[in-house]
Amino acid sequence: MSSQATPTLSLKGIGASPGVAVGHAYILDRKRVRTPKLRLAEAEVDPERMRMKTALDLSDRQLSELKEQITRSEGPEHGLIIEAHRLMLHDPMFVDEVNRLIVEDRINAEWAVRRVARKLKHLFDNIPDEYFRERRSDVEYVADRVVRNLMGQVVDEEVSLPDHAVVVAHDLSPADTAMMARSGRVAGFVTDLGGQTSHTAIVARARSTPAVVGAGRASEQISPGDLVALDGTRGLVLVNPTEDQLALFHETMRRHAEMEARALEAKDLPAQSTDGFRIRLVGNIEFPEEISPLLAHGAEGIGLYRTEFMFLDRKSPPTEEEQYRAYRQVLEAMGGRPVTIRTLDLGGDKVPGKTKHEKEPNPAMGLRAIRYCLANRELFRVQLRALLRASVHGNMRMMFPLICGMSELREARSELEACRTELGRAGVPIGKRFQVGIMVETPSAALIADRLAQEADFFSVGTNDLIQYSLAIDRQNRDVAYLYKPLHLSVLRSLKNIVSAAKGAGIPVAMCGEMAGDPIYALVLLALGFDELSMTAGQIPTVKGIIRESNREDAQQLLETAMELTTAEEIERFIRTEMDRRLGEQP
Repeated sequence: MSSQATPTLSLKGIGASPGVAVGHAYILDRKRVRTPKLRLAEAEVDPERMRMKTALDLSDRQLSELKEQITRSEGPEHGLIIEAHRLMLHDPMFVDEVNRLIVEDRINAEWAVRRVARKLKHLFDNIPDEYFRERRSDVEYVADRVVRNLMGQVVDEEVSLPDHAVVVAHDLSPADTAMMARSGRVAGFVTDLGGQTSHTAIVARARSTPAVVGAGRASEQISPGDLVALDGTRGLVLVNPTEDQLALFHETMRRHAEMEARALEAKDLPAQSTDGFRIRLVGNIEFPEEISPLLAHGAEGIGLYRTEFMFLDRKSPPTEEEQYRAYRQVLEAMGGRPVTIRTLDLGGDKVPGKTKHEKEPNPAMGLRAIRYCLANRELFRVQLRALLRASVHGNMRMMFPLICGMSELREARSELEACRTELGRAGVPIGKRFQVGIMVETPSAALIADRLAQEADFFSVGTNDLIQYSLAIDRQNRDVAYLYKPLHLSVLRSLKNIVSAAKGAGIPVAMCGEMAGDPIYALVLLALGFDELSMTAGQIPTVKGIIRESNREDAQQLLETAMELTTAEEIERFIRTEMDRRLGEQP
């Protein structure tokens, strides 16, 4: 379709995997099956339960085969996502409840599956952690598979993609995303639903494929064959762009490819400003599969290893041995480079093996992260023992999430030392003492950073939470998401205070939130004096290029001028104008 034939449509979503792509739209229409609703006679109840069991067994076999395929092509970590779906098929919360509805309400299995899935999805709405909130879609994938099998419909249909396709969908299952990404024909992904931690985002980042998620009604507004240009860094999608817009996108792609090529050539060179200020660029990971692209793009270590994925959709928490093997695998794969592992950051209402879910009135400020771990000591100790044992195998650092005050830090460190003593007495090999830091992601921690710096070995700023807590907005709420402003003067002052406190105490200060990998903020973070920035693999080349071509003194003058402005909009406009002038015009 010609770019002049149809008016250009601009869509805004969430930049989930950085990079720019241009291609023709391939609409993946995975329409949800229309669920029949039938009342059963008493004689039909037992046959209906048998029909349900048959559908569950078939679904289990299908997922087992899918897991093998994805493990071979994508690695065992992505296979774990499929394994989590298999576990759902056997979860009593799902299976027993479906059978209860069949028996007591005398409704057909399809209807019962949908009712139970809806109930389970509502439970996820109360989870403060974004990663686990995104797992609502997993319930939908599993329910849809079972219903399709009950109705004898095709499941896991092969998709034949044209070259350079931009796949557009309402949502994508882990299997869809992984199988299409490995085909080598996908230029980019655009989905209506999803966030930074959705499966599409995780797989796309691991494959360095540009992706925009959470784009509203994109699958309805984009037609098959439309020319689509997407920016996976800024979350921008242009449908049937003008020739001038297309030229700018192609120029951005060319510059990105050049910068990536330079970065790969210079991947072992430091991210150092022209006047000698050195920043270590490291990576955020959820799965060990993401290590290879990180190293290929010049990451000097791992700045945030999220450990929550091991606790996903299980009847019971992972054992100490399971956790030890996972941490050891990552440490050994990094070959002596530093690896910062964050202890469990979960909401208290998403607990492996817990069958009773009580809705918290304000879960984002409830029992979560370090609070939850200190309230569930044995779960915490299992993880700490596994980490201590794994520390033998590499250069490990540990950090505690959502620290709000000194007492929490002291209590958490006390648990760590108790576990160290326990393992030592038992003769279990553990590594030398490693650095123990904290995530600074609450206003309270930012305000007492000077005190916390006396007892933490390092700081890592989690900007995602720090910004939303500072500005009192839920960035997942579309009604107020527009207020999420990383360059709000209050945020800049908080960051300045945190860095100053760390420097004053002589400890390193890092950033591992989304702000760290956004090129727009690179000069601001250089000016502030961060020692380390942690991001996804695809963001490293651009950020490194900006730092290597910049002067820190110039960046500090830029920041001083910006902080003389008042509104977030004024500051952002000023910074973007300056960055565009330095980097060239963006589409």
